[in-house]
Amino acid sequence: MLEVGKKLVSLCKQGHWLEAVDTLYSPDIISVEALAMPSHPQRMEGIVAVREKTVRFLKDVDIHSCVVTGPWPHGDRFIVGFTLDHTPKNGPMAGKRMKIEETALYTVKDGKIVKEEFFYDMPG
Repeated sequence: MLEVGKKLVSLCKQGHWLEAVDTLYSPDIISVEALAMPSHPQRMEGIVAVREKTVRFLKDVDIHSCVVTGPWPHGDRFIVGFTLDHTPKNGPMAGKRMKIEETALYTVKDGKIVKEEFFYDMPG
C-alpha cells in the first residue's frame, strides 16, 4: 500500500496526473469530491469517469505549481496533501490566479487505488 502512495506522490510531483490514474487506479475506482461541481457530480464511479474528470481538470486550469506532500499511511489507506497554485480558464473564477490546499484520502486494495476522497474548502 505504501508503495502505491509513494508512486502516486512521485507521479503527481512530476505533473503526470493521467499516468497516475492509468497505472495506479482500479477499474472500479470511486472518486468523491468535497463538493459537486458544474462539470461533474460529487461522486463518480469507474475509471472512465475519473479519467475524464482528470482530463477536463487539466484542460480547464493553468497550473503554475503544485506542492505534493505525503503519503501518510494508515492500514489500507494513505493521505496526500496538495497545494495547487492555478488559474481557472472557465467559470466564475476564470482568469483569477488562486492557491488552494486540499488533502486526499486514498484506499488501496490488491495494489490498486479503489477510492479517493478529497477534502478542501473552495475559495470564494
